[in-house]
Amino acid sequence: MLIKQKIREPFGDRVLLISLYLLLAAITLTVLYPLLYIFSSSLSSPDAVVSGKVWLYPVDFSFRAYKSIFQSSQLMTGYYNSFIYTIFGTLINVAFTVLMAFPLSQRTMPGRKYIMILMMVTLFFSGGLIPTYLLVKNLHMLDTRWALWLPGAFSIFQVIIARTFFQSSIPSELQEASQMDGCRDLRYLWSIVLPLSKPVLAVMTLMYAVGHWNAYFDALIYLRSEHLFPLQYVLRNMLILNAADPAMLANTAQSLRDKGFEQVLKYALIVVACVPVLIMYPFVQKHFVKGVMVGSLKG
Repeated sequence: MLIKQKIREPFGDRVLLISLYLLLAAITLTVLYPLLYIFSSSLSSPDAVVSGKVWLYPVDFSFRAYKSIFQSSQLMTGYYNSFIYTIFGTLINVAFTVLMAFPLSQRTMPGRKYIMILMMVTLFFSGGLIPTYLLVKNLHMLDTRWALWLPGAFSIFQVIIARTFFQSSIPSELQEASQMDGCRDLRYLWSIVLPLSKPVLAVMTLMYAVGHWNAYFDALIYLRSEHLFPLQYVLRNMLILNAADPAMLANTAQSLRDKGFEQVLKYALIVVACVPVLIMYPFVQKHFVKGVMVGSLKG
């Protein structure tokens, strides 16, 4: 009969482990508390927020700020535009990245090392803001959605990650076997490479999508029409410039505004802007670590 004997850890190791757990718990609380405070404040009454009564949980629970937000046509238009920019922009980014990375991962491609050197130079040097603006203007993309899609069609960093993933994770024997069966390169890419590349595709999708969702500077430079403004640009005007949509305050008494309703409104705007990214992340999280680690290997 085997007797299982638990190995006792040295006292110093236990102290170190407990200290690390306490440190990680403190860091977690430091990161989570501001998020919890913003969420609780957005569900509290203006009086409670202004007087500092909100600390951890909502005080005088109220959805008034969220009702005002969804009555704003300006904010809803920004929400719609951000979804359009994020969905189609991410599709363009992933497509261009894959079409650039896959040929560069083929060892038989002539001049691929020189192409990679030229691409990596752009990581350190660029034309600058004014030449880029003039290029967008000469291409007649000012005040169009294409100005937020095409200038950043793909990221060199993402191309390097995808190229390394294709080289290190897709066996070359698969391509040889597919060629023997008469499979062309595009069919091989679509039917074999992409289904085996879900981790790196998930990483690229998440990074590109978050970048599009949080972007506002390109809209500030290239867009002039209000019906094209993304959500983050609208939030910038509301949170920094205090240019709130009158529709959100139309049904609010002046005395309530004076007591801090606009402050509660700002907290609710932050929560509304973060929800789509928080919803999307769990669906790609299982692939995220694997995709980054495999794609970061030198190849």
